[in-house]
Amino acid sequence: MTTNNVTAEESRLVISRTLQAPRDLVFRVWTEAEHLKHWWGPVGLDLEVIKLDVSPGGIFHYSMTAPDGNKMYGKFVYYEVDAPEKLVFANSFADAEGNTIRPPFSDEFPLEVMNTLTFAEQDGQTTITLQGGPHNGSPAEHAFFKAMHESMQGGFGGTFKQLEDYLATQV
Repeated sequence: MTTNNVTAEESRLVISRTLQAPRDLVFRVWTEAEHLKHWWGPVGLDLEVIKLDVSPGGIFHYSMTAPDGNKMYGKFVYYEVDAPEKLVFANSFADAEGNTIRPPFSDEFPLEVMNTLTFAEQDGQTTITLQGGPHNGSPAEHAFFKAMHESMQGGFGGTFKQLEDYLATQV
């Protein structure tokens, strides 16, 4: 089993994972709706891609539905797309129309988290590294985000396991 390597730089969360797939495929799985719907998001939630435009200024707007029918929305806004090496995007909670909103669980969670995702290939394997932290966040938002690192590590662990399992069906 592959595990995430995690470090914390101030309030930034850095997670890397090596996947048994070539970089071009891993990049496509991160940037195409027909792939994202199979693995992105917390374990146990169904993902619907509402809109996907992977270009600078474009958005990925999606909904996640829990088994009990509860629905939440999320959004990425892309700042940089350098295929197949890097994506830079801000992610946030959203409403059904794609407007950025605070998450329902906290007024101190950052409104937006800026992420840099890199893809490095060696010997047919791809190491993804996700670095993220509050974007234009207040000191309270930075502190809350840092306090959430352990929970986010677990969440990304489950999401990246889903990615790993999905990639195994694609190679």
